[in-house]
Amino acid sequence: MSEPARFDRGHTDDLMTFLAASPSPYHAVATAAERLEKAGFRQVAETDAWDGTSGGKYVLRGGAIVAWYVPEGAAPHTPFRIVGAHTDSPNLRVKPLPDSGAHGWRQVAVEIYGGPLLNSWLDRDLGLAGRLTLRDGSTRLVNVDRPLLRVPQLAIHLDRSVTADGLKLDKQRHMQPVWGLGNDVRDGDLIAFLEETAGIPAGEVTGWDLMTHSVEPPAYLGRDRELLAGPRMDNLLSVHAGTAALAAVTSGASKPASIPVLAAFDHEENGSQSDTGADGPLLGNVLERSVFARGGSYEDRARAFAGTVCLSSDTGHAVHPNYAERHDPTHHPRVNGGPILKVNVNNRYATDGSGRAEFTAACEAADVPFQSFVSNNSMPCGTTIGPITAARHGIRTVDIGVAILSMHSARELCGADDPFLLANALTAFLER
Repeated sequence: MSEPARFDRGHTDDLMTFLAASPSPYHAVATAAERLEKAGFRQVAETDAWDGTSGGKYVLRGGAIVAWYVPEGAAPHTPFRIVGAHTDSPNLRVKPLPDSGAHGWRQVAVEIYGGPLLNSWLDRDLGLAGRLTLRDGSTRLVNVDRPLLRVPQLAIHLDRSVTADGLKLDKQRHMQPVWGLGNDVRDGDLIAFLEETAGIPAGEVTGWDLMTHSVEPPAYLGRDRELLAGPRMDNLLSVHAGTAALAAVTSGASKPASIPVLAAFDHEENGSQSDTGADGPLLGNVLERSVFARGGSYEDRARAFAGTVCLSSDTGHAVHPNYAERHDPTHHPRVNGGPILKVNVNNRYATDGSGRAEFTAACEAADVPFQSFVSNNSMPCGTTIGPITAARHGIRTVDIGVAILSMHSARELCGADDPFLLANALTAFLER
């Protein structure tokens, strides 16, 4: 059995660094890849022929990363143990024609990505980050991590109904940020500014995937600093924990008996249906090619998949002190109570009884407490990449995560202990 998990503030400090360095899915996978490189992993190209050598490898595709470690002497039918997560978060994303404005204000045209809490983006200093594509097809990351944009809220004097009826926001009319002054709105201004910022020659950028982010850094909160406030914890908290767990199990003296995998996908917040989403072919292609590169047959592939288990790690809902009636009356996950096991009998989560036993064993091995989450029967239940992974690949999947408040806000809240506890549980799972 592993040593008991004890709270390590260093892990949470490192999570804060990871969050700040990852304002977009493209930055998140680059940050994860850099950490895995330091642990001995090497990048392989999907267009190259793969060999069957042992060691750590990873594939990057857009805002997704799949990394795996083949132990020395692993048979072609060796099963995989997968930590699944997603890299995207709800936010405001730049439209194809971004330059707009009115009445002396210069604005950036944005589209709503996923299901953000719109009010959390009001009157907040926003940066801009993402991926620029050049004429030669290459890509460059860009991150303007300073106050650049702001979505100004209407003064209460101009809308007295707010106090009686609550805030009502039109996604098209009310969410367009300002970024300067001037009546001469010119097409190409924003991209020209980003080219200059990134040191790219003028006119070289022909495509972009850009999004806003809060420039306020992550911070400890509370009397005893027992809480963590920060952006994109849904779901970079899990990506960070999975990266740390994979590096840990492959750096120790004893190597895992199975093949540990980290699969962090993009586009979970809008359905996962893309070439970098969990409903795409990326994970299956990587796992199959790993089997075949080690000389395996289709039979070996079937045997490996049959023995594979995936922990789909995503954030869930901690009981809210002001809205306790919205939660199931007998299931009240609390922050700093350990990771949560997510259950829904209608398969919005993939967990079943055997999955609970799998997660219980991992938590017991790591001496990590865990909690159960189930939705109030009167409330709709969200979903994750778990059911998609199970159905698409025929892989036994368990949905877990960390309980947080303010999910889908520009700034979310979790317990400062829970990220470390999750990483310990994931490490024990990958070691089994």
